[in-house]
Amino acid sequence: MSSTESSQPQGQTDKSPREWVQALSKYREPQLWRSLFELAVTFVPFVLLWALAWWSLSVSYWLTLAISILNAGFLVRLFAIQHDCGHGAFFSNRMASDWVGRVLGVLTLTPYYVWRRTHSMHHSAAGNLSRRGIGDVHTLTVAEYQALSPLWQFHYRLYRHPFTLFGLGPSYIFFLQNRLPIGLMGAGWRYWTSAMGTNLAIAAIIAVIFYFGGLEPVLLVFFPTTLIAASIGVWLFYIQHQFEDTNWNDDEDWQLHHSALHGSSFYDLPTVLRWFSANIGVHHVHHLYSRIPFYRLTEVLRDHTILTSMNRMTLAESFACSRLHLWDEQDRRLLSFRQARDRYGAP
Repeated sequence: MSSTESSQPQGQTDKSPREWVQALSKYREPQLWRSLFELAVTFVPFVLLWALAWWSLSVSYWLTLAISILNAGFLVRLFAIQHDCGHGAFFSNRMASDWVGRVLGVLTLTPYYVWRRTHSMHHSAAGNLSRRGIGDVHTLTVAEYQALSPLWQFHYRLYRHPFTLFGLGPSYIFFLQNRLPIGLMGAGWRYWTSAMGTNLAIAAIIAVIFYFGGLEPVLLVFFPTTLIAASIGVWLFYIQHQFEDTNWNDDEDWQLHHSALHGSSFYDLPTVLRWFSANIGVHHVHHLYSRIPFYRLTEVLRDHTILTSMNRMTLAESFACSRLHLWDEQDRRLLSFRQARDRYGAP
């Protein structure tokens, strides 16, 4: 056991991170009937609401927008199911998981194999200051920020602005970046096949929509539904690791399970939002044992109530995290630009 892991007071979590991994292993097996049920109650309403939004174009554009906003929630849930497929957590059969993941990747505009690989890289390096860059939100330390030129400081501040992170950023990621296997450009044909195959399927769907309905359903149903879901998804990903008492370490002090438990939040959402996000807010448990199906994460919390008090954050509390941008290696917490300036004189 590493010194980082063993130094944690055992009374805080009842078990060490490695002991938690052993305790959580019994929840890893998916239930076929439950997985099929969760897929059906997400996919079928998504298709029906899409059709209803298309029909509502002849009634009211505002009604169309309202239906599209609701349907964005189902699209977020489909992405969460795709996420479980990528971890091999949704079906016991890997081939079934991969095929469902591929199909859902067309709906979420996310090439399945590319995303699965980059997301695996995120899991294997989350909280490691020496391995930032793929599958994470770019985060600088205070010292790194201070060492930048004024122009690059402005660039970083612009990148970390909420309008960029949760407005422009999701549009760029899902409509542009995902069209190429970014980060895996030279990693083999499989990732190019995944990206190009997904692109062709998306193009075919948009062509069919345009053929039967013209531009209106594309511009007023497809784009709003996708953009809203993308922004929600990026927010959820952000809040899972970008909170004040998160955990970052250099490579020599970084430990996988310790970082998973202490560097991921428990986003305690209202019941409806927890359903639409498929329990992805129980992120500390997910990072500790990613093979647990999302519908069993509540079972984990029920059996191990001590986990409900770890890194807990409510919806109201979470909005303050959008102001945190710099990792303070001395105090070991995320700071806002103002806090960093007050404490260290950072420009």
